[in-house]
Amino acid sequence: MHRSLALHLYRHWRGYLLLCCGLLLALWPAHQAWRPDAQLATIRERAFLSVLTRNTPTTFYQGRHGPAGFEYELVRRFADHLGVSLDMDPDHSLQEVLDGVRTGDADLGAAALPLAPAQEGVIFTRPILTLQPLVVYRRGLPPVREIDDLQRLSLATLRGSGTALALRELQAELPELSWLETGDLEVADLLQRVEAGSLDAAVVYAHQFRLNRLFFPGVERGFPLGEPLSMAWAFPAANGLALQQAANAFLATQQDNGELEALVARYFGHDDYLEYVGARRFIRQTREVLPDYAPLFRAAARETSFDWKLLAALGYQESHWDPRATSPTGVRGLMMLTLPTADEMGVADRLDPAQSVDGGARYLRGLMERLPESIEEPDRLWMALAAYNVGLGHLYDARRIAEQRGGDSDRWADVREALPLLQKREWYSQTRYGYARGGEPVIYVRNIRRYYEILDYVDRSQRQFFQLNARRPDNGDDDLLFDTVPPVL
Repeated sequence: MHRSLALHLYRHWRGYLLLCCGLLLALWPAHQAWRPDAQLATIRERAFLSVLTRNTPTTFYQGRHGPAGFEYELVRRFADHLGVSLDMDPDHSLQEVLDGVRTGDADLGAAALPLAPAQEGVIFTRPILTLQPLVVYRRGLPPVREIDDLQRLSLATLRGSGTALALRELQAELPELSWLETGDLEVADLLQRVEAGSLDAAVVYAHQFRLNRLFFPGVERGFPLGEPLSMAWAFPAANGLALQQAANAFLATQQDNGELEALVARYFGHDDYLEYVGARRFIRQTREVLPDYAPLFRAAARETSFDWKLLAALGYQESHWDPRATSPTGVRGLMMLTLPTADEMGVADRLDPAQSVDGGARYLRGLMERLPESIEEPDRLWMALAAYNVGLGHLYDARRIAEQRGGDSDRWADVREALPLLQKREWYSQTRYGYARGGEPVIYVRNIRRYYEILDYVDRSQRQFFQLNARRPDNGDDDLLFDTVPPVL
C-alpha cells in the first residue's frame, strides 16, 4: 500500500515537473540563445520549411484530396504563417525524426513526438496535444482492466514514442513486467499483430487508437496507463530559438482562436458509431461479397469521376451489397433507387446490379452538379450524399435553417447541425418541404465516410505491400483491392 502511494506521488510530481520544464523551455527568451540565430531568416530566404514526419493517419498521409493528417495540417498552417512553402519528408520512424532534427537535416520534426526537455541536441515547442498512454488487447481474452492483468500478456509498444516510459515506471511496482519495444513498426502494425494473435496487447496513445479502431475491430480498449504526456514539435538546438519562438507564438494563436481545438475534434473526435458487430460484418463482406461487385463500381466510377471505393461505401450503406434488397417504402436494388429515380436515370431493372450501380453513381453526380457553385469540396460531396438519402429539397431546407442560426450554408459542418432540426415542428413548419427525419442523413454520411476510410486503408496497405516487395499483380492496379493478397484487416 505504501509503495503504491509513493509510486502515485512520484508519477504526479514527475508529470508536473516535466510539464514545468517544457513550458520554461518553450518560453525561453530570445536573448538567451547560445548563438546568433539566423535560421528563421534562412527559411524565409529559401522560401520553404523543411519538416520530418511519419506516414501515419495521425501525422501525414495521402488522402482523397491530397496530403492530410493532423500534424500535416497544423504545420502547413505554420508554413503559411511564415509565408513559405512546405517540404514534408514522411518516410521516417520516430527515432529517425529525432536523429534528423538533432543533426540539422530538417528545420523541425512533427511526428507525434513526446515533449522531452532532456533530449540532447533538441528543443521543443509548447505542448500541442495531450498524449494518454492506453493499454489495448485482443478481443476474446479475459478483460484487461488493471496493472496486474499485464503480467499474463505478451505486450509491445513503440520505441521512442514515450509510451514505454509509463511501462518502465510500472516496474517499480511489478519488477517481473516485460514487454517488447520496436522501432520498425507503427501503431497500425501493432494493432494488426494484436488482432492476429502474435501479440496479446499493446500500449499506444488514446488518440491513435481512436483513429485506428474501426480498422481493427478485434482490438479492445483496456485502461489508461500512467500520467498523460504532451506532444510537441522538435527543433535542432544548434540552430537557435527564433524558429521555436515563432512556432510557440503561432500555436498560442491557434489555441486562443479555437482553430487548434477544431482540428483536434476533426481528426480525433469521431463518435463511436460503428459498433463492433457492424464493423466486423462490414470487413467480412468486403472479403466475401465486394469482389463480385467491385468491377461494377470501378466501371461506374470511370464514367462519373468518383473514387470507386466511395461508390462501394455508398452501396454498402444502402443495401449491404444485396442486389435484391427491397425496403418497405419501395426502394430497391444494390443502390436502393426509388422508381422515379430509376426512370429518370433510365434504369429498366432496379434489381440488375450493373444497372443499379450505374444509375446510382449517375444520380449522385447529378445531385453534386445541381448544388450551388459556392459549395466547395469536400463539403459538396457530403451534401450530395445527404441529398441522396433525404432528398435535395430537404437539404436546401437545412441549408436555410443553418443560415437562420448564423451558420454557413455552404459548410457541411453547419448543415449537419441543422438537418436534425427538420424533425422539430418549430423548424420544419418554416420550411418549404416540411418534416424530414433529418438525423438519418447525418448518420448516413458519417457511416459512408468511415466505410470509405476502411476500404481506402486496405487499398493503400496493399499498394504499400507491392511497393515494398517490388512486384505488381498480374491483373493491374485497378484490381488491387482484395484480389491478389490476403486482406490486411
